[in-house]
Amino acid sequence: MLMVKLKAKEIRKMSTLERDKKILDLREELLLLRSKSAMGGSLENPSRIKEIKRTIARIKTIIREEQLGLKK
Repeated sequence: MLMVKLKAKEIRKMSTLERDKKILDLREELLLLRSKSAMGGSLENPSRIKEIKRTIARIKTIIREEQLGLKK
């Protein structure tokens, strides 16, 4: 489950399908971490939730930039 933080350059190289798949995977992982935390379980890396949320936002931002024609 532990992943390397995705950089904008890496995200831009991905295809649309890869980005969609990555968002789904990250949302699934986020759901698992949130549910574990809500049930009183201790998380191995609590900052992972914040990292996942930021990565999802980064991917969505790049998708939107491309839709608007702001980047490549």
